[in-house]
Amino acid sequence: QVQLADAGGGPVQAGGSLRLSCAMSKRMFGSNVMGWFRRAPGKEREYVAAIGWNTGDTNYADSVKGRFTISKDNAKNTVYLQMNNLKPEDTAVYTCAAGPSIPTFRSGRVFWGQGTQVTVSS
Repeated sequence: QVQLADAGGGPVQAGGSLRLSCAMSKRMFGSNVMGWFRRAPGKEREYVAAIGWNTGDTNYADSVKGRFTISKDNAKNTVYLQMNNLKPEDTAVYTCAAGPSIPTFRSGRVFWGQGTQVTVSS
């Protein structure tokens, strides 16, 4: 079973930055891609970004392109989400996840972390 540990959320003012991290306990079959989803109050879960462990390929939701950057540290089995120019509409619980491929990841067929709250005030 893949275990994922989210960290880095918190309150921030609009225009500010936060960096989320997600550490995977150990690489396992079916965890070639890691990234984040988010769920805002009263809204559906939304895909945010993903990165391939071996390829380094990245993929972003249109809503965060140009503001968010996903990266990885293979030695630490950790991925990061640098979030810049945050907006109040970015307020959500951000949950780290792992999956076998980017298309499968985007469909939500993933292993889940516990989530971390990001609150952006105007």
